[in-house]
Amino acid sequence: MTQEMDILIVTSATVAFLHTLFGPDHYLPFIAMGKARRWSMIRTSLITLLAGIGHVLGSVVLGMIGVAAGLGIQKVTQVESVRGSLAGWFFIAFGLVYMVWGLRRAWKNKPHSHGHFHVDGTEHTHEHSHHDGHAHVHDTEEKKNITPWVLFVIFVLGPCEPLIPIVMYPAAKGNWSELVITVLVFGVVTIITMLALVLGTLFGLNLMPLGKMERYMHALAGGTILFSGISIVFLGW
Repeated sequence: MTQEMDILIVTSATVAFLHTLFGPDHYLPFIAMGKARRWSMIRTSLITLLAGIGHVLGSVVLGMIGVAAGLGIQKVTQVESVRGSLAGWFFIAFGLVYMVWGLRRAWKNKPHSHGHFHVDGTEHTHEHSHHDGHAHVHDTEEKKNITPWVLFVIFVLGPCEPLIPIVMYPAAKGNWSELVITVLVFGVVTIITMLALVLGTLFGLNLMPLGKMERYMHALAGGTILFSGISIVFLGW
């Protein structure tokens, strides 16, 4: 392996790690929805894994199209920027709608007390909520099925701008072995970092007693996704 290839591999790994770490959209939506929807660690891992693969492959395909069309890095990066804006606005829209739905659900699920008089004249009161006390599978079944796909599609649409120059460099030289190795390194580091952040945070959250906050988990999840979209569109994260 040449020194140039060594540098390219180290660069790919470093950029992938930092790009994922400082891009909250890479992990916050999966943490929020995993907690709110009570996904198992296995299901959360699978959704995060598939989204990460689609995210990386989307930029690889765009970079290859740019090389084939003879476009420069700047033009391809501009296309990635447009993709980023679209993904950001989709996150904002989805997060806002989900947050409103979560607040509405929390309000409907507000605990309240009922009093009952027994035959001996004593009064008994108990507190309950309508949604948590018994199953309403039909209320959320459709949303449970759609939510992972919505996250997947939005995340795949999201750009992976740092990967473009890394992909186009070996592709422009026609060195396909370097291209494959570079993409694999970038993709593996990106996905491992995503999984570590998502699963590590969820593990910590599961150990915390949320108490009354549990009722607002869907609203908080929507707000988190909304924040991720705002960070993309207005903060450039």
